[in-house]
Amino acid sequence: MRFHLIDRIDRCEPGQSLQAAKYLALGEDYLADHFPQFPIMPGVLMLQACVEAAAWLWRATTNFQHSVIVLRELKHVKYGTFMLPGRRLDITVELTKTDATAATATFKGKGANDTGESTVSAQFTLHGYSLASRGPAGISADAQLLDHWKHRWSLLTGALRQPTASE
Repeated sequence: MRFHLIDRIDRCEPGQSLQAAKYLALGEDYLADHFPQFPIMPGVLMLQACVEAAAWLWRATTNFQHSVIVLRELKHVKYGTFMLPGRRLDITVELTKTDATAATATFKGKGANDTGESTVSAQFTLHGYSLASRGPAGISADAQLLDHWKHRWSLLTGALRQPTASE
């Protein structure tokens, strides 16, 4: 099963920061098991939402240079309050360092519920690559992935004000 944990991107400043939101509904598949009598969003999924937001920031920063972005390193993870169904998880990520040679970027991420209580914070490094760099078969897969990511970006950022031609 694949989770898309970001429901909306509220603000993006490429090369700097991104703010996103996840609305936690009681119908989320994983809540039936974690925990049935006290459903909460698992901490690892709150962390994954931060990583997903950072991947969107890096895509926007590099003009979708990498078709695949993976988590390389994770540090200083701290969990706060529980994330309950019916609440909104507000995610903020900041780009702190890039290394073009290694195709990595380091971020600080944090999540808070809609009352401002901290739910998760961490520092992490992402690694990006394209499948085309691994052989000719990857060229078409890259094109399909990049189309997917660009379409999803347009859905997530639909409410963001786009600059006009005169700006």
